[in-house]
Amino acid sequence: MKPYPPERIRNVAVTGHGGTGKTSLVEAMLFAAKAVDRLGKVDDGTATTDFDPEEQRRKHTINAALAPLEWTDHKINLIDAPGYPDFVGEVVAALRAAEAAIVVVDAVAGVQVQTEVAWALAEHRGVSRLVVVNRLDRENASFDRTLQSLRARFGNKVAPIQIPIGAEAGFSGIVDLLEMRAYTVRNGELVAAEIPADLTAAAQAAREKLIEAAAESEDALVEKYLETGELTQGEVTRGLHAGVKAGTLVPVLCAAATKLIGVSLLLNEIVTLLPGPAERHEVTATDQRTQKSMTVAQTPAAPLAALVFKTVADPYVGKLSYFRVYGGALRSDSQVFNASKGKPERIGQLFVLRGKHQEPAPEIGSGDVGAVAKLAETATGDTLCAKETPLLLAPIEFPQPVISLAVEPKSKGDEDKMGVSLQRLAEEDPTFRVHRASELKQTIISGMGESHLEITADRLRRKFGVDVVLMAPRVPYRETIRGKAKAQGRYVKLTGGHGQYGVCFIDIEPRARSTGFEFVDKIRGGAIPNQFVVSVEKGVRKALEEGVLAGYPVVDIRVLLVDGKYHEVDSSDIAFQIAGSMAFKEAATSAGLLLLEPIMDLSVRVPEEQMGDIIGDLNAKRGRILGMEPQGDGTTIVQAQVPQAEVLRYASDLRSMTGGRGTFAMTFSHYEEVAPHVADRVIAEAKHQKAETASR
Repeated sequence: MKPYPPERIRNVAVTGHGGTGKTSLVEAMLFAAKAVDRLGKVDDGTATTDFDPEEQRRKHTINAALAPLEWTDHKINLIDAPGYPDFVGEVVAALRAAEAAIVVVDAVAGVQVQTEVAWALAEHRGVSRLVVVNRLDRENASFDRTLQSLRARFGNKVAPIQIPIGAEAGFSGIVDLLEMRAYTVRNGELVAAEIPADLTAAAQAAREKLIEAAAESEDALVEKYLETGELTQGEVTRGLHAGVKAGTLVPVLCAAATKLIGVSLLLNEIVTLLPGPAERHEVTATDQRTQKSMTVAQTPAAPLAALVFKTVADPYVGKLSYFRVYGGALRSDSQVFNASKGKPERIGQLFVLRGKHQEPAPEIGSGDVGAVAKLAETATGDTLCAKETPLLLAPIEFPQPVISLAVEPKSKGDEDKMGVSLQRLAEEDPTFRVHRASELKQTIISGMGESHLEITADRLRRKFGVDVVLMAPRVPYRETIRGKAKAQGRYVKLTGGHGQYGVCFIDIEPRARSTGFEFVDKIRGGAIPNQFVVSVEKGVRKALEEGVLAGYPVVDIRVLLVDGKYHEVDSSDIAFQIAGSMAFKEAATSAGLLLLEPIMDLSVRVPEEQMGDIIGDLNAKRGRILGMEPQGDGTTIVQAQVPQAEVLRYASDLRSMTGGRGTFAMTFSHYEEVAPHVADRVIAEAKHQKAETASR
């Protein structure tokens, strides 16, 4: 593929709800542009951009994939993005690399949850949009109904530039409102034709509205339209392009991707109406030498500034980094500087990717996207630049994980490889996190949903040969005491030879919540030497970690060592550690133990009509509603405090209750006493688990 200047490049993310035919539309565009010689199908596992075995098995997109093509002397870099909420991080990355987005909407279902999500993400990034109403050949498909749902949700800036000829199985062509010409299917191809008589009036009325929308984008066009009541074809196109670029106008097109209806017309409008890199705002970067902001013009003459927007980890070929060049050009076999890490990076062979196919390229120029393998230091979100002009682009703002599960290897052999393999996957996916919870003795993985984590577990097995089991993480309960108590710890074993002798007396008392543990040495007159005082404290601390009631750490307690006895020969560090542990456990039992549970601050944003269901569910989860804040956009934020044990899978619960329209944020608040009936269950489970472990 030949190099193209920025003004002849279009970077377009293909987004929308899952199951709307995004991948089929990308495949149809590749086929129409002769970038592929056969039309792949998602159901057959032959689609160019769904090449991952997991995607082929599940028959939906999981990873954002590149699909460049050439059309009318332009290069169009399509980025096929997933449409399921668990993989929204891929959509964020795709939109960062693009100036424009195609929002694909199903002609039967209309606007769906992930349509709204993709729209909001594009709006936040200032990405221009056009809408494709796809699958117009399906039963119950309706262009008019879909257009109404688009306008109801996104306003009147949504404007059709095409209307369909026929409906459902009778969908046979398109009326282009810009050219006022019909295109009908003949021998599998769209050919120009006269507008059907029954659509003439509707087409004329729609065109008039389109001309008004185009005129509003420029003052000069408004003046001419008011004076003459008409605009030339070129002026209408210019006005539409300006409106799309500014985000004040979103064109709507028709398509049936699997039948290739509307695909070539869509490619024409991508080139004509969507902005390219040369038309977008200059990119802001931080000069690492001065720490001042500067702009990077998206031209070949600008300093090198490239952003890695996606990383793929492969155990055989290493890392593959997808990047977008903003300024300058990135060349094969060159030395660059990673401004994010402050380290040099060696660039090997560059590639133009189409799905999994790699085409070597000598350089990737300004405004273009490409890939490079085996970067040593670089991760997603890092900036590559020239060392003499160290420019740092803003990193990509990925969403925070919303659900966590514990992961355990199925075998000892898997345990050795699991940690390293999980870290490799975390490098690949910024919305996936992994950490070792030492207190819970579990490895915890976090992501955007249960499907996200299940697919990650499948990748562990497929890519790295590591079999694991996913389960709910343990809740980090705590234990504490109700009152004061005294106890003696006595560990004496006298034999014919060297024995063990350690005796200590302690007092314990509760401290204020969240103030932790305090050990106080009250020994007087040398009843115990200093080195054994330390030993007693060690024993007490070990007992704190092990717990007394249910095996959870004991917190918010003061231990006073008040007296003791030792033997010149038989006393030892281990004897006083054991004595301290025994004394503490006896005293804690006498003082009365209680179980504490973590309480989370929960902020849930939901449509107002679903607020009652959310509040009822939180009450059922032992939650306390703290307040409700209407947002003025049809949603309300519910503030609550809920025990962590009740919201381990809240992401799935909320998605189920709201159809995916609800979002939430959760942070730790404090610990408080567990209700007696819940405490009894937790203690019983802990004892059962301990007995099972002991019997193995």
